[in-house]
Amino acid sequence: MLLRQDARTSITDLARSLGVSRSTVQNRLARLERAGIIRGYSVELGGEYLANQVEAHVSIKVIQKLTARTNMALEGIRQVVQLFSVSGEYDLIAIVQAQSLEELSKVLDDIGNLEGVERTNSAVVLETRFRR
Repeated sequence: MLLRQDARTSITDLARSLGVSRSTVQNRLARLERAGIIRGYSVELGGEYLANQVEAHVSIKVIQKLTARTNMALEGIRQVVQLFSVSGEYDLIAIVQAQSLEELSKVLDDIGNLEGVERTNSAVVLETRFRR
């Protein structure tokens, strides 16, 4: 949990917070990384960059025979930052982030025009109440 709050927390600070030695923390982190529990450390964007960003959750209905091709095409769109396979009426949910409503509109058109996409339904995020 400490690393979720700040992935840049030093090993010394982690050891102090947990009441264990530095080598214990290093060994635990190495074990968690080898086991794939910790896959990496990332940057969380903030400030003016995020304040100017527009995000939408796009539900996508896919023609089943073209699912793999559609997934690869979606992965090639840089504004699609996450893609989930889901149950229900739609097959996928894409999280799309753009720098303007105009860019978002173009990306939504691009997604809708992909081979294999039967239909989409978009919800633009108005406000993020919290993110963990």
